[in-house]
Amino acid sequence: MIETVSQHLGESFGNPGSRHAAGRRARVVLEDSRETIARILGADPGEVIFTSGGTESTNLALFGLAAGEPGLVLTTAGEHPATTESITALAERGWSSRPLQVDPDGRLLPDELTALPWDDIRLATVILAHNETGVVQDLDPLSKACHEHKVPWHVDAVQAVGKIPVDFHRLGATSLALGAHKFHGPRGIGALLLRDGCRLAPFEFGGHQEAGRRPGTEVVALAAGMARALESWDSDRTARTDRIQAFRDRLRARTRKARRPHRGQRAPRSPPAQYAEHRFSGSRWRSHSRCPRSRTCRLLARQHLQQRFAEPAPALVAMGRSEEVYRASVRFSVGLENTVEEIDEAVRRVSGVVARLRESAPVA
Repeated sequence: MIETVSQHLGESFGNPGSRHAAGRRARVVLEDSRETIARILGADPGEVIFTSGGTESTNLALFGLAAGEPGLVLTTAGEHPATTESITALAERGWSSRPLQVDPDGRLLPDELTALPWDDIRLATVILAHNETGVVQDLDPLSKACHEHKVPWHVDAVQAVGKIPVDFHRLGATSLALGAHKFHGPRGIGALLLRDGCRLAPFEFGGHQEAGRRPGTEVVALAAGMARALESWDSDRTARTDRIQAFRDRLRARTRKARRPHRGQRAPRSPPAQYAEHRFSGSRWRSHSRCPRSRTCRLLARQHLQQRFAEPAPALVAMGRSEEVYRASVRFSVGLENTVEEIDEAVRRVSGVVARLRESAPVA
């Protein structure tokens, strides 16, 4: 991927919107990248809109699809801030929201969909693979309900693309957000998939790029790097998943002693391979906890506690987790570049932190 970006920073420096030779060469690279992304994600090339990343993609989708008469936004508890803060902003324009309930595994309850006030719902948005719990939603029931009631709906697939198979047309969504750096692509580039024929009002102005939906000269080198990274995952997806799954299972097995069994403890079913949520019963992760920082282990207890640990993550609350559980919860992510030695070193370091926390502030 790095070689691809470097190559096109030199070879494809032209403005892809210009008619001169350098611009035409850049346009070819840009459109080839668009076609690659569309092919892998089950979309048409004309449905791929390049953005600066997943956050902008979700903002573009929600504000663009909510350009009409205000109504009710259907969502879930614990969405990414790109979604929740966009919904908060839409409230200032007269929109209201309703969160769907989830079960203790964090999964949507299909039966709830039949009792919703569909006459008032104008838009729906849901995360496919959760960035904190790793839960992957079955979106077929929501897709069918939205189609039946002619409600446009958006999917935040930032944590899913490049980790699990994603087919845009099969999902049936109106739009879908992704970000390149989540699958080892360059930072600063992402895309919004928008179903052909759907109207999307731009919320930025000053250019005709991306079919008038996202102004600003496209960064061809980043688009090419994103396509290359996604192509690399697609060609080697089974081996990559197996490798990361093995790391996650090793991490889970070797932290078992430090975690201690917790009454009612349960892990998400079939999460993406890189996620492992652990609860270290008898300890509380706090803003001043001395978490290990090194190339071997970069650990953030803040994944589950917000505002300097004053409040729990909404996703855990929606799943019915108690204060004791969410304050002892930490999310781990492993990646392709990790090694077995690093996993073992991470376990050793984290176990040491847990032991010190239990000694300094034991929890019954």
